[in-house]
Amino acid sequence: MNDRTVTVFGGTGFLGRRVVRHLRKHGFSVQIASRHPDRGHRLFGLGPQLQSVAANIHDERSVADALAGAYGVVNAVSLYVEHGPQTFHSVHVESAQRVAAQAHRAGVERLAHVSGIGADAASQSLYIRKRGEGELAVRAAFADALLIRPAVMFGPDDAFLTTILKLLRRLPIYPMFGRGLTGLQPAFVEDVAEAVARALQGTETHAITYECGGPRVYSYEEFLRAVAHEAGLKPMLIPIPFAAWHALAWISEMLPNPPVTRNQVELMQVDNVSSPEMPGFGQLGISPHCVEEILQQMLWSR
Repeated sequence: MNDRTVTVFGGTGFLGRRVVRHLRKHGFSVQIASRHPDRGHRLFGLGPQLQSVAANIHDERSVADALAGAYGVVNAVSLYVEHGPQTFHSVHVESAQRVAAQAHRAGVERLAHVSGIGADAASQSLYIRKRGEGELAVRAAFADALLIRPAVMFGPDDAFLTTILKLLRRLPIYPMFGRGLTGLQPAFVEDVAEAVARALQGTETHAITYECGGPRVYSYEEFLRAVAHEAGLKPMLIPIPFAAWHALAWISEMLPNPPVTRNQVELMQVDNVSSPEMPGFGQLGISPHCVEEILQQMLWSR
């Protein structure tokens, strides 16, 4: 056990709150840095080894205060739909750089930055491009930063598997993105959280990029059929060209809560699969859970 403190930005989010629990399991003291510290209190019930502090990643002073005295830092803040001043650039590039620069200035020893598989500063997709630029900005500010790139994550209360299940139940005819050929390697959110904790605990002090994909690569159509099969459903899957999805998303983005965005459509045009050359779950001693196993648990607990 150790009482080294790790500050987790985005510690109340889908991945972040699991990272907090796994860090505690590994004996770290944790400081949850979020805009809503009361949410941290509600989620975890706090104690001497677990604190919740108000922090805004868009504010230099706020970030510096949250990092004072920390041994490590995890940046698990992410944004999937832009709204107002919250843009992919402000969150994934500027704020990521701010956290890394302040961590370096504060003498923090370990920084784990959560990005995503496929992050690429040269991508046509704004979201993927900003993820890539964010990684470059983090490494420029904190040379030994650990980059964690999960594949699309699933788990209870996710926005991926839960949404697909809901739609499969409602729609006897299911519209697929393109011809359903996009490669997916979904990763269980608890496995990704454990990977973050183990990476921070590791003894390597040089920069490493981990790509964390689940145990199986599916085509999008295979994935839909696997989910439908586990849920006892037999939907008719209809291919819809990406051009039609882009037009639909453009219209849908005029709504307050768009059901589909152009960013999501762009993401579904690119394979979301880890590179066999990159270290991942295996190097961290983790056997990732398969979708079918977790889906059964999710269906039973309903």
